Order: sequence, then C-alpha cells, then structure tokens
Amino acid sequence: MEPVSQWLVLVVKLPAEPSRHRVAVWRELRKIGALSLGQGTWAVPDVPVFADGLDRAVSLTEQAKGQAVTLRAAGRGPDDAARFQELFTAARSADWTEFLADCGKFEQELAKEIRNAKFTLAELEEEEQSLERLRRWHRDLTVRDVFGAPEAAQAGERLRQCAAACEDYAERVFQALHETSGQSW
Repeated sequence: MEPVSQWLVLVVKLPAEPSRHRVAVWRELRKIGALSLGQGTWAVPDVPVFADGLDRAVSLTEQAKGQAVTLRAAGRGPDDAARFQELFTAARSADWTEFLADCGKFEQELAKEIRNAKFTLAELEEEEQSLERLRRWHRDLTVRDVFGAPEAAQAGERLRQCAAACEDYAERVFQALHETSGQSW
C-alpha cells in the first residue's frame, strides 16, 4: 500500500486544572486511534473516518477554554510519509494484540464456567455481554485500522472462535436448564 502523504496534526493546549478536561480530550483522541507525537500533539491520516473524532476533540478542548489548532501536514518526502504510516500501523498492531489477549481471556472464562458446570442464565447473559463488547471493540479497531495491520485477520478469526465458544456455552446452559426443569424447549 502506498503511504498516505497527508496527515492531520492536532495541537491541543488545555488549562492544568481541572484535569478532567485533559482526560476527556485524551480519551477521545485515543478512541479514534490518534498517534501521539508528543505532549498535546496528535496525528491521524487525512481520511474521512477520523474527522468526527477530531471535531469532538476540538470541541472538548474549546469547552474547557483551551486552544486547538488542526494542521494539514505532509512529510518532506516519501520516507517521512512511510515512517508516519509505520508508526500508525504499529499503534494499531498494539491495539489488535490487546484485543487478541482479551479474546483469550474470554475463552478462558467460558472454559472455567464449563469446568465448574456453572450453567445459569445469569452467567450466560454476562458472557453474551462480554462477547458483544468484543464485537464493538473489533468494529472500532477495524474502522481506524486504515492501513491494515497484520494482526487484523487473526483478530477476525479469533472473534469468530469466541462467538462459536459462546454459542456452545449457551447450548450447554439450555441443556442444563432443560434437564433440571424436565421441560422440553
């Protein structure tokens, strides 16, 4: 893939107190996958998927009586563009690695519930909520992974495995409920 040559750089200056404003802006920029270039300086590829998140970060900054400047930037040459893209993709790789670790935790939790024969509707609901959180996280990561980090394909497969494991657990819960109640479904 050819490196993106245009980037948006956001420079943010916020009052020191209250800290909740800095945290809110930081969270918004992390949520969209912005690349931190240093204190108060963030960059994203100049593609439409990041526009709303940058607008929210600017709005939060202005509401906090801070200052925000968004600049359109390009490297001085193809090496700079490639380096920015490498940094951005490395950050997405780290996000995917964290996602994969959480998939492993989810599967371990299901295995523990099966080992302990904890087949309750309440537990099933909790596991389904955890699976839905993984699905939302996967969607969010997919949107901001504009260059296609190598871990993305593995993450999609792991999410499918998590869904299959949850479906298996649901079958076990309903089977256990059927056995204890003597009713047929």
